Amino acid sequence: MDYEALRFIWWLLIGVLLIGFVINDGFDMGVAALLKVLGNSNDERRVMINAIAPHWDGNQVWLITAGGALFAAWPTVYAASFSGFYLALMLTLFALFLRPIGFEYRAKIDTEQWRSRWDWALTAGSAIPALIFGVAFGNLLQGVPFYFDDILRLHYTGSFWALLNPFALLAGVLSLLMIVNHGATYLQLKTEGELKARSEKLSAIVALLCAVLFVLAGVWLYVGVDGYIVSSVIDTNGANRTTEKLVEVAAAGWFVNYGKQPVLWLVPVLGVLSFIACALASKARRHITAFVSSSLAMAMVILATGISMFPFVMPSSSHPAHSLTMWDATASETTLMIMFVVACIFVPIILAYTGWGYYVMRGRLNEQHIRDNSHSLY
Repeated sequence: MDYEALRFIWWLLIGVLLIGFVINDGFDMGVAALLKVLGNSNDERRVMINAIAPHWDGNQVWLITAGGALFAAWPTVYAASFSGFYLALMLTLFALFLRPIGFEYRAKIDTEQWRSRWDWALTAGSAIPALIFGVAFGNLLQGVPFYFDDILRLHYTGSFWALLNPFALLAGVLSLLMIVNHGATYLQLKTEGELKARSEKLSAIVALLCAVLFVLAGVWLYVGVDGYIVSSVIDTNGANRTTEKLVEVAAAGWFVNYGKQPVLWLVPVLGVLSFIACALASKARRHITAFVSSSLAMAMVILATGISMFPFVMPSSSHPAHSLTMWDATASETTLMIMFVVACIFVPIILAYTGWGYYVMRGRLNEQHIRDNSHSLY
């Protein structure tokens, strides 16, 4: 297996890790974000928390693994992202801190005020990261203001507030609503009674809204956001030369790959149809179909974004020729090969263990079960 093939494989694998994170960690973040929206009583909120209790900490590993893979496979991208999105990433990290603390401390004092504060902490700790992830992708599609100097030191020329531009905020709202919808579909699988009914109604509305926002973001990307195109690359015999290429900035540049391979249009179309299918399935009370459709929709959104940006990973709005692509921002061939071998061994084991965990913890929860086991559950 040559170096170029390894680079492309790791582009695919990091995409798989992001999709795995969104699908697995997405539903427990969505459930926690809905604590103060769908939970009308303490017992209902405890049902929601215990529906995700066996899985939320294990699901968090997907994010850690994706970050570790990014650091090892694309070290330049990792460094550039932490320079450009430092405050946003720190805000995400501090928001995520609220989740384990909230789960553990919520029931330590038996007062409504204490529980309500931790419920808000859990809601914020789940909603804020989902919003920031979308804002980050929205900024990637517009280009990040950075460049390299003569000795390849990275300089970031933007600011935190510049990240909060209209298109990025649209992407952030879409990301948040996708997570919320995914949490609602999961509650359909795990709860009973009025809580399940409210989850069905919410998903039927939010999934359609996600479809509308996804289409709106695509249209905006086509008519209002310039894309990046690699016009020529200097032959460096496979070595990383992040500044030795010519990059063109053009209107509708993010749709060039779709023009070259029209079959790729199936990806965003399938994403929109999956959101619609999720809404219809929730309305028809087909809970498994709703959850699978939500998972497929989010996977297609990420895949469509990756296809649009390919081969770019982090385009530079300050100096387009310094944009980072999957061909010039990777680790060494030896590193990628070792990582590939490790991934081939351990990823199937992790998937098997995760599937076994979901199988063992299957079944629905209700308020009576929570009251009967009040001392052993969250």
